[in-house]
Amino acid sequence: MSILVVGSVGLDDVFAPSGSRKRTLGGACSYFSTAASLYERVQMVGVVGQDFPQEHIDFFKSRDIDLSGLQVIEGKTFFWAGRYGANLGDAETLDTQLNVFADFHPSIPAAFRDAPYVFLANIDPDLQLEVLDQVNNPKLVALDSMNFWIATKRDALTKAFRRVDLLLLNETEVLQYSEAGNLLDGAQMLLDLGPKALIIKRGAHGSMLVARHMDVAQRFFMLPAYPLTSVIDPTGAGDTFAAGLMGHLARTDDTSLANLRRAMVHGTVVASFTVQGFSIDRLRELTRDDIHQRYDDIRFMTHFQCVTPDEASRFQHTIT
Repeated sequence: MSILVVGSVGLDDVFAPSGSRKRTLGGACSYFSTAASLYERVQMVGVVGQDFPQEHIDFFKSRDIDLSGLQVIEGKTFFWAGRYGANLGDAETLDTQLNVFADFHPSIPAAFRDAPYVFLANIDPDLQLEVLDQVNNPKLVALDSMNFWIATKRDALTKAFRRVDLLLLNETEVLQYSEAGNLLDGAQMLLDLGPKALIIKRGAHGSMLVARHMDVAQRFFMLPAYPLTSVIDPTGAGDTFAAGLMGHLARTDDTSLANLRRAMVHGTVVASFTVQGFSIDRLRELTRDDIHQRYDDIRFMTHFQCVTPDEASRFQHTIT
């Protein structure tokens, strides 16, 4: 099942404790499409300038990525520069140049409009709404956003939230939007707007699923991050988490809650590879066998047996 993605395609300067890289491939669409194309055909909608290197176009074409929706127009490509500190948390933005992206309005090709799976990457919510007005009853729509849009485009973002099935936000964004005193109350407020589920990205601490369900065991799912001894560049981790997640859902064509949990594991695995290199370097050589190996690692690391009556009795004795 094809996946439509709409977002930024750009060039980045990245500075991290492990080194730096200038004018490297960046943008949510680039990361998402590269990773998701390992699962299913990706239909990319974005815009670049005439300065966008042909080598990146050639790379996209070498993958299962349809570029019919990628506009190449006169001007310069979207550019971002950022620096990561020693703890590799949120990057300090050094420069942002919207360039051709400033006047971008997504035009969804006719052949893309029936895509069953749609990912609205982190862009202006008014543009996300424009996409939703052009697609024809997709099976699942997921949306990513950020603190900037929450602060400056709250009304438009709320309209977008009401029209999608799945939200992907980090902890800070959930609390910022909801203005709630705790994460669970904030999650419930977002679900009350209409989405069927919310995935809260927690960086090095993993991710958390909150679904619309009364039973606690089914409503919540918490997953750790894949343990790594070295992180090179965190840029694009959230986009490739979404790519692994949406890729698995599209490949299996199963949007059940049980499969959404499995999809989160795929997202976690793909993101873990992303951060082991600059830009999409590690993703270029990534295979599905690599993904399956780490998937099994996480399955083994998080597996535990049911507590038997005898074990329960011993545990009670130990702590009293």
